[in-house]
Amino acid sequence: MPAQSVADLRFIYPELVLAGAIFAILFFDLAGRGDRSRGCATIALAGLVGAGVLAARDFLLCRGAHPAIEPHAIFSGLLAFDPFAAGMKVFFAMACALIVVFSIPTEEAGGGSAKGRGAGEFYGLFLCIVLGLYLMAGARNLLMLYLSLELVSVISFVMAGFRTEDHKSGEAALKYVIFGGASSGVMLYGMSWLFGATGSLDLGEIAAALATTDSKAAVFVGVLGVLAGFGYKISAVPFHMWAPDVYEGAPTAITAFLSVGPKAAGFAMMLRFFTQALGANAEVVPLDLPWPLVGGILAAVTMTVGNLTALGQNNVKRMLAYSSVAHAGYILMGFSVFDDLGMRSMLFYITVYCFMNLGAFLVVMAVAERTGSERIEAFRGLGRRAPLLAAAMAIFLFSLTGLPPMAGFIGKFYLFVALLEKGGTGYALLAVIGALNSVVALFYYARVLKAMYLRNAAEPEAEGPVPVRPLYGATLAALVVPTVVLGLYWMPVFALVGESLNFAR
Repeated sequence: MPAQSVADLRFIYPELVLAGAIFAILFFDLAGRGDRSRGCATIALAGLVGAGVLAARDFLLCRGAHPAIEPHAIFSGLLAFDPFAAGMKVFFAMACALIVVFSIPTEEAGGGSAKGRGAGEFYGLFLCIVLGLYLMAGARNLLMLYLSLELVSVISFVMAGFRTEDHKSGEAALKYVIFGGASSGVMLYGMSWLFGATGSLDLGEIAAALATTDSKAAVFVGVLGVLAGFGYKISAVPFHMWAPDVYEGAPTAITAFLSVGPKAAGFAMMLRFFTQALGANAEVVPLDLPWPLVGGILAAVTMTVGNLTALGQNNVKRMLAYSSVAHAGYILMGFSVFDDLGMRSMLFYITVYCFMNLGAFLVVMAVAERTGSERIEAFRGLGRRAPLLAAAMAIFLFSLTGLPPMAGFIGKFYLFVALLEKGGTGYALLAVIGALNSVVALFYYARVLKAMYLRNAAEPEAEGPVPVRPLYGATLAALVVPTVVLGLYWMPVFALVGESLNFAR
């Protein structure tokens, strides 16, 4: 190993901690006796906390106008050490730690089964995905970008089908594999065109080559293929077909993770790729349209299809799947602006989306655990049967809709401000489409609220209380607080998000 690569190891301490936690879980699972699910979960949680703390340290070291360590490329340009990568790693550690808490000690993660069988595989594979997310956040080379995305995708296929006795889980995994394989092939094909047109895999060198290349058509085909891979990962239309079935069939903890972790990593890769390899002024040939405007069209279609399809769903997990598609469209509104405010708005919305969406999925888990159903009918009378649980769900749904004073309102507010400040008929039209979609979203979220609080005499009332495990209750409280507080006082987080928009060149 070259001496420089050995020296660069100090810049990937978070990844090394995760790798150590993976091996620790596997050894503990092999050597331990009895129910090992809690022990494996504890090791996973410790690894995520350690990786998050080290990532936060890296963020503090390389942020600001006069950082202690200048942002730079490491491992011969494969990865970046910069505030953007470090900030995304902190986000992944936080979100994934919540997922681990969700899964304790559910049978989906091996808890309660014979001697906790399957727990080592569940948490070990889960940390492998997190490691892939960390690599995605820092990838600045097409090869590393593809390999890290595949690491996340392939293991996600396994996790989606982790409930081997459930035919829906197996069906979800199979569909995930088919769509994932197709999108990966298209993405790799696009990368090959970019390499052929520029002669490099490094994002910075690609940008320099594009400034002088005459192969505009090849660049168009290449970027279109790469964009298809990103669209699959963020579940944007028309690459969203896998999401509803996978979200419904996968273990709920994994569904919650897929709606936040890989989606955020996909947006992070998009920002780095378009910022460093193309820039905001790259044009689509032969249409002579800027890429951000293409993102605006994609945003309008994605949010509209997601919201309209969610209207007819009776399974809450499936409804939240289409909601997740729609929220990808909202985030793409910030991408269509592609200036500092637009990118800050994207990252801030991803942050608040994490709290409100994970909270909604946790309520679904709590209700399904006691009722055995994920349908809207299971939520009937929840306001009486479990008042605190229903109140938490109402807060999360109001925030997902974008109603004040919840954090989701502030997130959407900045996205709309970015559009209107950019100016122009196209951006104004996109803002109107976004506002109308928020109204549509209120209808299907209101169906859950109606089931929880309004009794229909023609429908049978669900009976019996819905007790919530103390761990779930504490986690729900931890998610409700930022969902509300960030709707009232958000500037420190918004400022930190702005400081993370510094990419290693």
